[in-house]
Amino acid sequence: MSADFCKNAQERPEPVKAEVKGNIPSWLQGTLLRNGPGIFSVGETSYEHWFDGMSLMNSFTFKNGEMTHRSRFLRSDTYKANMEAERIVVSEMGTMAYPDPSKNFIFKAITLLNHTIPDFTDNGASNFIRYGSDYFATSETNYIRKIDPVTLESQEKVDYTKYLPVNMVTSHPHYDKEGNTYNIGTTIAEKGKTKYVLFKVPAVPQKGSVETICSLPCRSLLTPSYCHSFGLTDNYIIFIEQPFKLDILKMATAYMRGVNWASCLKFCPEENTLIHLIDRKTGKSTEIKYYTGAMVVYHHVNAFEDDGHVIIDVIAYNDTSLYEMFYVRNLKDNTGVKDTGYSTPSYRRFVLPILSDKGVAVGQNLVKLKYTTASAVKEKEGKLVCQAEVLCDGLELPRINYDVNGKRHRFVYGNCVEESAVAKQVAKFDTETKNMVYWSEENCLPSEAVFIPRPNGESEDDGVVLVAVVNRNPGQSSFMLILDAKTFKEVARANVNGELHKDVHGVFIPHEMNVSQVTPVTESSSHYTYRDLYKKNPSH
Repeated sequence: MSADFCKNAQERPEPVKAEVKGNIPSWLQGTLLRNGPGIFSVGETSYEHWFDGMSLMNSFTFKNGEMTHRSRFLRSDTYKANMEAERIVVSEMGTMAYPDPSKNFIFKAITLLNHTIPDFTDNGASNFIRYGSDYFATSETNYIRKIDPVTLESQEKVDYTKYLPVNMVTSHPHYDKEGNTYNIGTTIAEKGKTKYVLFKVPAVPQKGSVETICSLPCRSLLTPSYCHSFGLTDNYIIFIEQPFKLDILKMATAYMRGVNWASCLKFCPEENTLIHLIDRKTGKSTEIKYYTGAMVVYHHVNAFEDDGHVIIDVIAYNDTSLYEMFYVRNLKDNTGVKDTGYSTPSYRRFVLPILSDKGVAVGQNLVKLKYTTASAVKEKEGKLVCQAEVLCDGLELPRINYDVNGKRHRFVYGNCVEESAVAKQVAKFDTETKNMVYWSEENCLPSEAVFIPRPNGESEDDGVVLVAVVNRNPGQSSFMLILDAKTFKEVARANVNGELHKDVHGVFIPHEMNVSQVTPVTESSSHYTYRDLYKKNPSH
């Protein structure tokens, strides 16, 4: 990552037509929204961590073989307060903000109280979430901000705590065929209890209509597990309670101790990981408990069921070096490689047998599937120790054809991060053959690779992959790359008249979408087919 990635962006709120080279498929009609940090300094103050930067939203709209681009800063309360004060006054996870030394004692005391019982930022710079027909910029706090997906204008702020007792919520929800949205939040010591809350927001939300599917108590009362994403199948929700934890007591005293909240996250490699398998209908965890070794998971790839097993694909690390690398002090010009070691992630497949283990001998592997080497060995009654199959190394920001979310998939699209957390290549990975094909271009840094299915496509990889690319070649434009998903060859690029900046996540919204007219499909699947997604739902 170059130092340019930590310079402030400029917003371009008016749509500008891009110069297209090649041919954008005529069926590609919709808008790709991208979100990520775009402001890193205000006045004489700067953020200490790249993820803390204030949100810059980008939209890339495809229509009739053309593309237009625009961008806006999210007008969060955080943005407004910082800009009004001409300094950073709202703390982020990796940056603790302190009052101007000229402020009086009462102001400083109030600031201290706000940090002892944290009122988190509403700087939604990680992703977009759809609830009903509305779109929200989100990070992982209890605040989200509604936006206009066409103009990118910021609208009202929503506080999850008005509906659920959650202080943190993941930025990677799931959607079912009816248009319902599923997500997981963490409750920090509400009425003396720290727990995880799995909830559902209906396709047509009504006031107070948020449904709690279940609550899971934390294994440790004062150190809940960090959760960035989860898995969903037709019948189960998969939640990984990993030994990467937030220490609540340390968090309450962080401001007084002069450290940031991220320093209160701790990885405990001597502890195991508990994989929760929750029945979507009953809201109850399975009787069998599944354990594996210590790991850090940010992104689930997919999960599916097969012959009495639930298969879970994740991107996993052996430590927390990924987050550490993105501290501004650790970024090294042009490479993004930290002077110390970088833990390369691995694509791991876990298999959870869901049939009873009664009568099975201790030490026996209960996995019966022939296409995987993953195991689940009985340690004692009701407890299985799972060992993953490693499908490949060095892949991150995984995306699939969301039509097959919750079903057995074959292809995964992602960023190659074997040597650095900052990708210089994107890839298509075949989970059956283990083959990987790549796209790269000199001095170009690709973002997340987003698969868009062709309407009525004939195969899982029948579509295109969209990649926003930061071009660091002098005199050349950054661009939106359109790859044929089958061949992974370029079919077009749309040169943007202006700078693009490294971003995090995003969502594709097909045109002619009308969520209020959603009609469930007749298949037994719990997810949309693309015929319906293209009309009514975003590509996750």
